[in-house]
Amino acid sequence: MRILGISAYYHDSAACLVDDGRIIAAAQEERFTRKKHDARFPSQAARFCLDQSGLRSSDLDAVVFYDKPFIKFERLIQTYLAYTPLGLSSFMKAMPAWIKQKLWTRDVLREELSGYSGRIFFTEHHESHAASAFFPSPFSEAAILTMDGVGEWATASFGCGRGNRLEIEEEIVFPHSLGLLYSAFTYFTGFRVNSGEYKLMGLAPYGDPVYKDLILKELVDLKEDGSFRLNMKYFNYPAGLEMTSKRFDRLFGRPRRKPEAPITQQDMDIARSIQEVTEEIVLRIARYVRKKTGMRNLCLAGGVALNCVANGRLLREGTFENIWIQPAAGDSGGALGAALFAWHQILNNPRSANEIDDSLRGSYLGPEYSDAEIERFLLEKKIPYERIAGADLLNRTADLIAEEKVVGWFQGRMEFGPRALGNRSILGDARSPRMQEIMNLKIKFRESFRPFAPAVLRDQAADYFQLTLPSPYMLIVAPIAEKKRVPAEAAVQGLFGIDKLKLKRSEIPAVTHVDCSARIQTVDHKMNPLFHGLLTAMHARHGCPLVINTSFNVRGEPIVLSPADAYRCFMRTGMDYLVLGSFLIDKAAQRMNEGDTDWQTEYQPD
Repeated sequence: MRILGISAYYHDSAACLVDDGRIIAAAQEERFTRKKHDARFPSQAARFCLDQSGLRSSDLDAVVFYDKPFIKFERLIQTYLAYTPLGLSSFMKAMPAWIKQKLWTRDVLREELSGYSGRIFFTEHHESHAASAFFPSPFSEAAILTMDGVGEWATASFGCGRGNRLEIEEEIVFPHSLGLLYSAFTYFTGFRVNSGEYKLMGLAPYGDPVYKDLILKELVDLKEDGSFRLNMKYFNYPAGLEMTSKRFDRLFGRPRRKPEAPITQQDMDIARSIQEVTEEIVLRIARYVRKKTGMRNLCLAGGVALNCVANGRLLREGTFENIWIQPAAGDSGGALGAALFAWHQILNNPRSANEIDDSLRGSYLGPEYSDAEIERFLLEKKIPYERIAGADLLNRTADLIAEEKVVGWFQGRMEFGPRALGNRSILGDARSPRMQEIMNLKIKFRESFRPFAPAVLRDQAADYFQLTLPSPYMLIVAPIAEKKRVPAEAAVQGLFGIDKLKLKRSEIPAVTHVDCSARIQTVDHKMNPLFHGLLTAMHARHGCPLVINTSFNVRGEPIVLSPADAYRCFMRTGMDYLVLGSFLIDKAAQRMNEGDTDWQTEYQPD
């Protein structure tokens, strides 16, 4: 039975194909349209999923949408009425899309999936999140915790999964939302909601939690069991076009930071404060869930599950013996969850779990390009290249990285979710004290304070990091191992804010954040043999089993999908080399050959 899951219309729309319970393909629409966080119907992602199995829409047995539009519409109407007349502008802006499209999702699905006349199911938003967390997990039974901005009414939920069934037991409902609380601070510190939360999390270690008590006193009424209520006098998001109110400004003694304005020490302190509040809420909820369910395993999904610092604290706390985090934990993963919910929960099909491996196969579920397709592109565009086979390619790439060259790495199937996991990655030497600044400013074109993540051989991870479980999806932050740290200099006491970057803290400074932590991807041979082979070559030839692994994109753009996307990004940045499949492309050779190629018209830097 072939089931297509769809998430759309809020942010990060996506499609996922499940065939007799096996996850065949999944992708976000943004990768195809090149519009970051594209929320439109995932027409191209759905087409890819069908093409992956040689299907047409008429071959599908069921289509599942990841939430229930009428219940969400009910919440919007009740909220606008409750806040009348304050929400009039927001109401006028939101209603046309609902009246013209979102209320008629069933009709839209049939129209977009031309030729489909079969069954259509709708799951609740947090059911989709819960299903995306539990059903692909390696656990036969587990507690499930979902936290995000808001679905229909729920903003967080927990329950249990056993075999092929899951049950949600308790919820926190709108407007009280941990995800929206964190987004409000993202907005207040000048970053973009639904995309800048990573920046706020990365900024937090530069500050001190001087506002933590203020937040817990004035903004959040937090109970011992992790339940909470927000003081809505400080927030405008229920019915307004802004996240925070003037009262929020007065509480912190300043207005919202304008985007791109200089980041102040106060911004850093605010970031640290809300991060610690978030962690405290997550920890209290987790303890309550363990007490109520008695489960030793925990599955996480929802946008808050992408807060890898909180995940790391939860792991170190030891409340649960095992934790599994869905890699596409945000709304894109709703497509996956919707399809699996229909297969197991609605249609009552069996499920097996082996307690070791999940069923996502590394989350490599997107499009791939053969060497023949890549070479055709290179020849068509008259791009100079060198073809290198097998181990020679891995050794050559490892040597380039060790020479402090920045390498674009494009291989196999694209990752599903926000993280590049070794197939659409930009790689660098983690040992280089210059590499963080080089890659932030000359490659990614992003803020200098943002940390980079290490990809490390799974069996070598414990030598470098205080990590007790594998982290295959780069969703756990852990401290650097003590033996790899550099003794702190006396001058550290005189460094504040971004200047803390100047201090070398470990033997792998390019992936060591200012609090001596790192966001880790552990790599094993089973999930990604080629990337594992590259790290093995790096270890054998240069004594270092890890590299910087950052997503193959620049600020404001989605991760690259195709060879053309990769080459365009390569030419527009300071990357030194690009590896497309078995082909090595040298930036210097491209420049030498300018007169013989058409790259300057199509790929020239802006």
